[in-house]
Amino acid sequence: MYKILIIEDDCSLANAIKKQIESWGNDVLCITDFQNIIPDFIKYDPHLVLVDIMLPFFNGYHWCTEIRKISNVPIIFISSASDNMNIIMAMNMGGDDFIPKPIDLGVMTSKIQAVLRRAYDMGNKIPVLEHKGAILNLNDTTLTFQGERIELTKNDFRILQTLFENKGKVVSRDTLMTKLWQMDVYVEENTLTVNVNRLRKKLDNAGLSNFITTKIGCGYIIE
Repeated sequence: MYKILIIEDDCSLANAIKKQIESWGNDVLCITDFQNIIPDFIKYDPHLVLVDIMLPFFNGYHWCTEIRKISNVPIIFISSASDNMNIIMAMNMGGDDFIPKPIDLGVMTSKIQAVLRRAYDMGNKIPVLEHKGAILNLNDTTLTFQGERIELTKNDFRILQTLFENKGKVVSRDTLMTKLWQMDVYVEENTLTVNVNRLRKKLDNAGLSNFITTKIGCGYIIE
């Protein structure tokens, strides 16, 4: 069973596509919040994305670019603007195929199945962790927020990875000390405080104020 994400603001068309795809035993999610799609994308973790070009707030090219920052998942554009220029642009923006409107459901089914066959292998996804719109890329150890990439030091990344993996839970100072330095040498506790404060300043400058909370006597948490 594959998971297909539909980014289409025409509800009747989205539901028709959903019904067709589900009829061959797949799972489908239709986006409803067109202003903030990436958190839904990460949470659902689809095998394929169908995206219209003309959407509220941001167009399909924008969302294709945002998805490509964190995933190589196949993307098929759907649009009534099916002239050569739009098709070429869709491919250049990272699309894998293009389906013109009005949609022939039979043609759509064939194209989706062909793209899925080419892709899986299942080795194309970039592992990421997400919290409140901040996306931690586990491959290149960077953080992305509102389209901006935040470069992290080795210790920045280890702190964030540990907090992301335990979001909603307090992570003790001892746990973070072990994660950062493996406890193979003596490290003053204040060194962790310095590292966390430096990271907080970096996050504040990127618009992520109060992202890490201190639990006095316990440790740190993102919630």
